[in-house]
Amino acid sequence: MLEIANLEVVYNDVVLVLRGLSLEVRAGQIVALLGANGAGKTTTLRAISGLLDVHEGDITKGSISLRGQRIDGKDAAVIVRSGIAQVMEGRRVFAEMTVDDNLRTGSIANRNRSRASSSYDRVMDLFPILKERRKATAGYLSGGEQQMLAIGRALMADPRLLILDEPSLGLAPMLVQQIRDIIVEINQQGTSVLLIEQNAAMALAIAHYGYIMDIGKVVMDGEPQKLLRDEDVQEFYLGLHGEGERKSFREVKHYKRRKRWLS
Repeated sequence: MLEIANLEVVYNDVVLVLRGLSLEVRAGQIVALLGANGAGKTTTLRAISGLLDVHEGDITKGSISLRGQRIDGKDAAVIVRSGIAQVMEGRRVFAEMTVDDNLRTGSIANRNRSRASSSYDRVMDLFPILKERRKATAGYLSGGEQQMLAIGRALMADPRLLILDEPSLGLAPMLVQQIRDIIVEINQQGTSVLLIEQNAAMALAIAHYGYIMDIGKVVMDGEPQKLLRDEDVQEFYLGLHGEGERKSFREVKHYKRRKRWLS
């Protein structure tokens, strides 16, 4: 579905952020992309979505392909119409518009009226709360409802690949569970998913494959169970140390990276 090969990205012609990044999302998969702040996850998403130029970034090496066709360097609107939709970190709903109007904006790229109508019905089935509140002003929704609206708006474009950037951020544990189940259902309906998360336990619980980024490149990848068994992942991303001892996130995020991760 998506293939990134040896990607390098530079900001302002000076700062090298991605350093030969390679990853793939196969059709029908949920793929988790994990990494601490500053690892390069956001830059990776900007490169996929065609938004690098907004941030003075440029692809200087490598390629990005969707279903075998290169999309790197293409306009963001063209990339959306080719089958990619992204839910950005922080939800970013149109706060003064109704739920229905927010959803309609997501269907602009879906020029087939019949498909747009089917996408709307799909969203209403996935999110019954949005159906109940479709005339409500989006800014008055709860955080969890706004996250559902943001995902629903992306689905209105009928994407083949859905990119989710930190969908669990700032949500209560019960809502995180709901969002997790919704992601699984979306995937089971035939949409591939690239899931960017700092909640490694949640992401790897539902992913078919996982990648871990650090300083602009992939430092580890594999099946979720393989990653979960790895001592580095347990210590740095799940907060486990030694014989099950818990470490605070503050302690974990200031770890001294192991040399093999820098090789």
